[in-house]
Amino acid sequence: MELWDAYNDRFEKIENLTLVRGEEDLIPDGVYHLVCDFTVRHSDGTYLLMQRDPRKCYPLMWEASGGGSALQNESPMECGKRELFEETGIKSENLKEMGREVNPVTRSAYVDFFCETDCDKESIVLQDGETVDFKWVTKEELMNMSDEELVTKRMFKFIDELKDMLS
Repeated sequence: MELWDAYNDRFEKIENLTLVRGEEDLIPDGVYHLVCDFTVRHSDGTYLLMQRDPRKCYPLMWEASGGGSALQNESPMECGKRELFEETGIKSENLKEMGREVNPVTRSAYVDFFCETDCDKESIVLQDGETVDFKWVTKEELMNMSDEELVTKRMFKFIDELKDMLS
C-alpha cells in the first residue's frame, strides 16, 4: 500500500491526514496529493522524451517529462530526484523547480522540475510498466509535436513555460 501526505492548494502539508494510492476518489474537496514531474534537457540542447507503456492511459504517446506521486514524508525535491532516477536512470542534484499547479479534477498538486544533464544519452533506463522507449529531440522538434504525439494538455502548458524560460 502506497501512502501519501495530504496538501492544501497552497502546497502546505495537512497534518494528521494520510491518503492512499488507489483511493483518489475518496480524497476530500480541497485536498491534494503531491505529484512531482521533471523535464530533462541534455547539455547539447536536446530534450528527453519518454514513450508511455501501451497498458497505461495515453498508450504509446510521448511525454516531455516523467514523474509521479510523492511518498509519505517525502519532500518535492526528494520525490523529483527519486522519480527522475526510477524513470530514466539519471541521478542528478541539478533539479530546478519551474512551477506549481493544482488540478482539482485529479486531486493533484504538481511541482514541476527541470533537469540539465550531461549523461550518456544512450544510458537511459526504461521503467517496466511505465515506459517502452525514449528519444532525444531538439527544442524545435519538441515544440512542433502534435496533440496526437505528445500527451496531456497540462504538458502543453508546461512546455510553454519551458519555452519562455529557455528563449
